[in-house]
Amino acid sequence: MKKYLLIILIACYQLATAQSPNLTGAWQSGSDENRIVVIVAGDYFSAAIYNKKDNSYLGAFGGSWRIEKNQFIEVHEFNTMHPEWIGTEQKSEFALKGDKLTFKTKERNETFIRLDDGKPGALAGAWLITGRVTEKGLQKMTPGARRTMKILSGTRFQWIAYNVETKEFFGTGGGAYTTVDGKYTENIEVFSRDNSRVGASLEFNFSIEDGDWHHSGKSSKGDPINEVWTKREKIGL
Repeated sequence: MKKYLLIILIACYQLATAQSPNLTGAWQSGSDENRIVVIVAGDYFSAAIYNKKDNSYLGAFGGSWRIEKNQFIEVHEFNTMHPEWIGTEQKSEFALKGDKLTFKTKERNETFIRLDDGKPGALAGAWLITGRVTEKGLQKMTPGARRTMKILSGTRFQWIAYNVETKEFFGTGGGAYTTVDGKYTENIEVFSRDNSRVGASLEFNFSIEDGDWHHSGKSSKGDPINEVWTKREKIGL
């Protein structure tokens, strides 16, 4: 009896694994002139499109995602190329083979190469800003339609500021990051507001307190910042 139970459990595990491919992490596609880096964290994703040769920013999109059968379904919260897609479902067939992820629609057939699988980043996940520390102390913020999200894989990050109701887009930036001995370091590869910042490295102090990410240091402009970020799953957005 135990033997049969074990066989059933193994079969169920294999079936669940086959139905739930692990897409967590960072993925890259395109050429140096048209590079796309996608970060998948939990139920959320983001994409930055840029020209690595001249450091120009080309676009960004992202939101939530889910899988139904062999379809990857995106619900966009921001999209600078197709703002009319915001709030709508975009479907594509997908296939995952090793470290290659392919999406196929009538308009495109694109293959991404895995950059990481969500490790080793201590901050992997999708976060929304929920507070800033000022001279008056902690000023809490409740994310709503206007959101600032930072999404991280094991080695890559992207921040995005946008409004899901008005479809406004306020800016984005991203690149590679490390977390070592309480120091969070961003190496900027794309910056929508000022591409002269590309190539800069910014070091911040970070800690996790009651599940929230406390982040302090200086911005790319040199202004002091002291922020609190909360995972989206905890907020419920």
